[in-house]
Amino acid sequence: MRSIWNGAISFGLVSIPIKLVNATESHSISFRQIHVNDGGRVRYRKVCELDGEEVPSAEIGKGYEEADGSIVPITDEDLAQLPLATAKTIEIMSFVPAEEIDPLQMDAAYYLAANGATAAKPYTLLREALKRSRKVAIAKYALRGRERLGMLRVVDDVIAMHGLLWPDEIRAPEGVAPDADVTVRDAELDLADALMATLGEVEMASLHDDYREAVEALIVAKSGGAFEPTEAVVEPAGGQVIDLMAALERSVRAAKASRGEADGEREGEAEGEDGGAAEAEVTPIRRKARAGAGTRAGTGAAAPKAVGGKKSTAASAKKTAASAATKKKTTTAGGKSATGKSTSRTAKTAAKSTAKTAAAKKTGSGAAASAKKTAAPRKRTSA
Repeated sequence: MRSIWNGAISFGLVSIPIKLVNATESHSISFRQIHVNDGGRVRYRKVCELDGEEVPSAEIGKGYEEADGSIVPITDEDLAQLPLATAKTIEIMSFVPAEEIDPLQMDAAYYLAANGATAAKPYTLLREALKRSRKVAIAKYALRGRERLGMLRVVDDVIAMHGLLWPDEIRAPEGVAPDADVTVRDAELDLADALMATLGEVEMASLHDDYREAVEALIVAKSGGAFEPTEAVVEPAGGQVIDLMAALERSVRAAKASRGEADGEREGEAEGEDGGAAEAEVTPIRRKARAGAGTRAGTGAAAPKAVGGKKSTAASAKKTAASAATKKKTTTAGGKSATGKSTSRTAKTAAKSTAKTAAAKKTGSGAAASAKKTAAPRKRTSA
């Protein structure tokens, strides 16, 4: 890797020659500006405001614009002559625990490589000291015309340096938090914890830029002439009122499904239904009558309740009364009125006897026998 800065680390009285190497790189796809009508490249020309001529890069320098608009030229030689101790040195000032560094201060990252064989020993000493102390070094250095703040830490077997913003460059988060007084319930926090546990951890190396890959595929397709544009589905954004609990529950289910947990549960349920591995739970239904006694076969109509033989006794009594009434009509038609009166009295006696039998809760067969005994005197009277 090509170094972008050469200097030394000042560790007390120890000086470690190092080379500064970029630790990160951008994979973003850059586009050129073109003329839409003919596809010609559109370029920016650097033109001097005084003479209107284009200025080559070799003739472009630095200048500071004052309040009245006048320009004060500043050359690289002027900057190099400044009494700045960190012009070519990364000066370590202190060592602090890594958690004391606010991530908001993090800026560009660099690798520090030992510059030469003589730098190997002090470089290794500083690296091992940082490892054992479990701290990071806070340092100052100068790069690209300004003094900067940095943090040194160990990455594998290399010392890395993160550029830090100065504390006064971090804005206070005023007016950023929600204005309304919002209360979060314990149930919502529990669901959020469940969602966090379900999502779990991720291998950082497995993450990649899907958008960049899509743009690369687009470029390949258009360069080959086989590109067919498709309309993107855009979901409405903003102004939606959602049920937070329901959204969290759906998120947990979706996260489990993506990790295959829901599929395993469904397979277990299917095995219980088909293979009999899972035992079904049956909740008994409280019924007042025996199963099958409340419905007539084939009709679905309710049958009379069989409680103590009351229905059978009542049916027998009705049959006896109907038979007595028929005999009464036959006797009256034959002109024997006295015999009819006797028969009527006999029928009343039979009805009373039948009622007594029903009250005594006798069985249907006992009621039928009693009705036959009662009907016998009626037949002798008619004779």
